[in-house]
Amino acid sequence: MPVNVYLVFNGNTREAVEFYANVFKTEAPNIMTFGEGPKHPDYEMPEEVKDLVMHTRLNIDGSNVMFSDNFPGSPFVEGNNVTLALVSKNLDDIQYWYDQLKEGGNVTMELQETFWAKLYGQVTDKFGIHWQISHDSGEYGN
Repeated sequence: MPVNVYLVFNGNTREAVEFYANVFKTEAPNIMTFGEGPKHPDYEMPEEVKDLVMHTRLNIDGSNVMFSDNFPGSPFVEGNNVTLALVSKNLDDIQYWYDQLKEGGNVTMELQETFWAKLYGQVTDKFGIHWQISHDSGEYGN
């Protein structure tokens, strides 16, 4: 199981991913915007957020590199915008990794079901490394 790099940009993901696709001569990325995600009944998404990139990825010489825009209003610190993503079809592994990585660390998002995964969570471990842990349903091109 490979560990994937996840890069977060401050509103310019589309430009960045197109640049990297050109540099590394990959196929054009499939981009999902925040506006394309399911609507939340208790939250009206602001217009300026709808076209921002929620998720996309490139295969760069055999390695998956994933990208998204930072959601406006969320903290963004250039240099801290790189996370490691563990993606697996094994739900037991996902739960185990999450439980181990959160010990002494800080949970950013509890492990939970999302519209793209049976389980997804985020944690910063005790060494300051930010992890995204996700189930691979094969549906959204993790």
